[in-house]
Amino acid sequence: MTERPRFDEAKRALTVAHERNTSLCDPFLDLFPIAGASLSLLAGPVGQSTICASSSIAVRLDELQFDLGEGPCWQALRSRRPVLAPNLREGVYSDWPVFASAVTHDQDAAEVTSMFAFPMVVGSLDIGAVDLYSTSPQTMTRSDVSDASALASVAAWQVLRRVLEEQQFDADVDNAASRTSRREVHQATGMVLAQLNVSADDAALLLRAHAFSSGRSVRDVATDVVERRLDFSKDFGSQPPERW
Repeated sequence: MTERPRFDEAKRALTVAHERNTSLCDPFLDLFPIAGASLSLLAGPVGQSTICASSSIAVRLDELQFDLGEGPCWQALRSRRPVLAPNLREGVYSDWPVFASAVTHDQDAAEVTSMFAFPMVVGSLDIGAVDLYSTSPQTMTRSDVSDASALASVAAWQVLRRVLEEQQFDADVDNAASRTSRREVHQATGMVLAQLNVSADDAALLLRAHAFSSGRSVRDVATDVVERRLDFSKDFGSQPPERW
């Protein structure tokens, strides 16, 4: 079981990782007794990519899952639930049998014995997954799983920020010729803010993220919000998105 001060510190480190340009993997390594970690982008128009990896083994595990199209990260994102594999050599993993076999026979990943994957999602948006691995058989307590899931939720926001910044996806708002369209985006941001009780920055991020994932412009998504065809509160229910 993780200690609460250590969990709080790991969460704080993730929350400021984008603005400080620090590692998204380190908070997981600091909190859990694991050998390595990676965060992968699995959805969206830019395709699959490794956002961060703590070692060459973590990179290889991502490569195998990308190449094979199966593995704990894919299962975690598809089910939106943690995937726990405490012993790859003894367990039966019917959702990804080819990957399980590949790990045990791959010269770069053969020492990996345990893997744990946690989905990164923001509301209805599928972002990717966090993969943790160990080189000895290992289990995670219910508290560990809860803590890792909470950190993965925070990490999802940071990954969104990095991807959207790299893609400069809000350029259509900044460069819009129509003052009316900018005003509509501002109005939609305020509506999302009210729906979810989040900051204006986070509301704007959600608008951009929804546009990015659907291949539409921010202005079009804003119009849907203003005209009440899109309500972000339905994505999150009664709970505000986890990012603090």
